[in-house]
Amino acid sequence: MRITNKIIQRNNLSNINTNKVYQDTLSTQMSTQKKISRPSDDPVVAIRALRLRSSVTEITQYYTKNIPDAESWLNVTEDALKNLSEVVTNMIGQCTKGSNGDLTSSDREVIIEQLKALSDEVYVTGDADYAGRYVFTGYRTNTSLSFPEESSQLYTITEQIGVGDLDTTTHVNMGQVLDLTSSNYKQLDVSEENVKAIDVHRIRLAYDGCVEGYIPSVSFQEKVLGANGQPETDPNTGNIKYKTVTWPDAASGVTMQMVHSYEDPYSMAADDPDALIYVPETGEILLGADRFATLQAVKDDPATAANEGEIRATYQKSEWLKGDLRPEHYFYCEAKEENGEIIKYNPSYLEDEPSAQIIEYDVGFNQTIQVNSTADECFRHVIGREVDDLINTMQEVVDLEKVVAELEGLSENATGEDKKRLQTQLDAANKALALSRDKSQRLFESGITTFQKELDNTNLCLTNIGTSSSKLALIKSRMQNQKTTFETLKSENEDVDITEVAIELSSAELTYEAALMATGKVLKNTLLNFI
Repeated sequence: MRITNKIIQRNNLSNINTNKVYQDTLSTQMSTQKKISRPSDDPVVAIRALRLRSSVTEITQYYTKNIPDAESWLNVTEDALKNLSEVVTNMIGQCTKGSNGDLTSSDREVIIEQLKALSDEVYVTGDADYAGRYVFTGYRTNTSLSFPEESSQLYTITEQIGVGDLDTTTHVNMGQVLDLTSSNYKQLDVSEENVKAIDVHRIRLAYDGCVEGYIPSVSFQEKVLGANGQPETDPNTGNIKYKTVTWPDAASGVTMQMVHSYEDPYSMAADDPDALIYVPETGEILLGADRFATLQAVKDDPATAANEGEIRATYQKSEWLKGDLRPEHYFYCEAKEENGEIIKYNPSYLEDEPSAQIIEYDVGFNQTIQVNSTADECFRHVIGREVDDLINTMQEVVDLEKVVAELEGLSENATGEDKKRLQTQLDAANKALALSRDKSQRLFESGITTFQKELDNTNLCLTNIGTSSSKLALIKSRMQNQKTTFETLKSENEDVDITEVAIELSSAELTYEAALMATGKVLKNTLLNFI
C-alpha cells in the first residue's frame, strides 16, 4: 500500500485532535473535580452516582433534620414528665403530713393551699409544647390539653370505667352543725344523735359541675341466663352469651334520681340498696349496696375478644373553668358547636381495641421511633379529683374546728339553759369533728397510695421516653457512620484524584506540543522532496 503525504497529514491531524480531546477531558476534570460531566461519559459511574447521592440525601435528612427534631420533642416531653413527677411526689408529701392526726387548723390550711397550688401545676405542665405543637395531645397537636380560659360548650361524654374504679367513700352526716354561729345557735336544733358517719358506694366521674337536666346512664355487660337460670352459650363458638344492660331503664323499672349535694344524697344512697343517685355538683353517681354489688360482679370473659369488664357512664358537661382538661383527649364525646353542628371525638375509644394516637418519626431506613406520650397515660383526671376530695374533707375539719372553738367560747360565759344547749351542741360538734378527722386521716392515707400509683405511671412514661432517647442516640450514631461511609463512596465514585489528573494533564500537554512539532516537520515535505 502506498502511503501518500495526504494520508500522513490526515493521520497527524487526527492524532492531534485526539490529544486535544483528551487534554480537554482532563482539563474539565481538573476544573470540576468530577470524573464525568454527562452520563454518556461513563454510564456505570453515572448510575452508581445517582444511587449514592439518593442515599446520602436520605441519610442527611435523617441525621440533620428528623433525628434532631425527634430529640427535641423527647427532651420537651421528658422535662414535662420530670416536673409532673416532682409535683406528684410533693402531693405524696402533703398526704403524709395530712395523715398526721396532730395537726392544728393553721397546719391544715397550709396543706390545703399547697394542694391547690400543686393541683393547678399538674395540668399546666400537661400543656407543654414543642414548636407550637402540644406534646401530650396525640394527633391534635394544635389543641391544648386543658381549657386556656372559661368556656361554655356542651359535651356529651362517654367515660370508660373499670371495676377497680368503683369507689367507697365515707360521708359524715352532721346535720346543721356547720351552720352554728354565735348569732343563731339558739334557733338551731343540733344533737349528737344526728351525727354519724356512713359509707357510700359511688362512681366518681372524671368531672364535677355536670349538667343537671341530663340524667346520666350506666351500661355494662351481663350474662344471658336461660330458663334454668344458667348462662346461655353460643352454639357456634361455645362462648357464654352477654347482653348490654343500661341504667336507668324504664322497661325494667330501674330509675336514676338527681339529688343536689345539699339535699343529703349520701344518706339516701346508704339507706336504699337499689339507690341510683346522680349528684351533678360533685360529679358522682351514688350506688346502693345491691347496685354496687351488681357492678362489682362485672368481669371480663377471657374466652371472648370483647371486654365484658368495661362499665360505661355517659353524662353531659357544659361549663368549663380555666385549667379543666379537655374531654376530647380522653374519652369518646360529642361536642355541640355554636352553629348546632355535632362533632364526634374518638369513636374508636368505644371499640374493644381502641387505636392509640402515636406520633412516630422516620429516623432511619425503614426505622421509626415513637416520640410522644399521651395525656391518658400520665395526666389523668384522678389526680385532680383526688385533690378535690382531700381539700374538701380537710376544709370540713377546719370549719368544724372553728365551730367547736366558737361554741367553747360561748359556753364559758353562758349560764342556765343556754349553757345546757351549748353543751349539747358542743358534744355534737366534737363528735362531728372526731368523725371528720378520722375520715380525713384515712382519706389522706389512701391518697398516698393513689398518688404513688400515679407517680408509678409517670415514672413508666419517663422510662419509655428514656428508652426512646437511648435508642435514638444509637440510631444517630449509626446514621453518622453511614453518612460518612456513603459520602466516602460517593466521593470515590465521582471525584477525581487531582494529583493524578494534574500529572496526566501535564503529560497530555507535552504530547500535544510534540505532536504539533512532528506534524509541522512532516507537513513541510512533499512528493517533490523524494524525487
